[in-house]
Amino acid sequence: MSDPTQPMILGFDPGRDKCGLAIMARDRTLHYHQVVAAELAIATVEQLRQVHLISVLVIGNQTTAKTWHKQLQAELSPGLEITLIDERYSTLEAGERYWQMYPPQGLARLIPPGMRTLPRPVDDIVAIVLIERYLDTLP
Repeated sequence: MSDPTQPMILGFDPGRDKCGLAIMARDRTLHYHQVVAAELAIATVEQLRQVHLISVLVIGNQTTAKTWHKQLQAELSPGLEITLIDERYSTLEAGERYWQMYPPQGLARLIPPGMRTLPRPVDDIVAIVLIERYLDTLP
């Protein structure tokens, strides 16, 4: 069980239509992950900050990152460090991670892994991958 007073890291996978969010402690305990509509992302981040002791927001550095980074800095209440993280191949990694987190059931187990289609967006799992990449950079 992780310490509830431990600072948390919020992962943010930015997108035009939807964003992935995840919260993980430094001990890599996952506390939250969700895909939200892009227009709800900042309000959701603020709500999560009221519940969790979030010290750092890590954001993927591709696609819409520059726009989102500016918007997050402008609209979020102060006191949150925002760090850009390399997100190359993170969607591919998240697709593989999805099947580890949610193994196929029934006949779906017989489908070779490379032929399975994901049943939902994995932007939240991308956010988890981004947090793990950030944690890997820490001493």
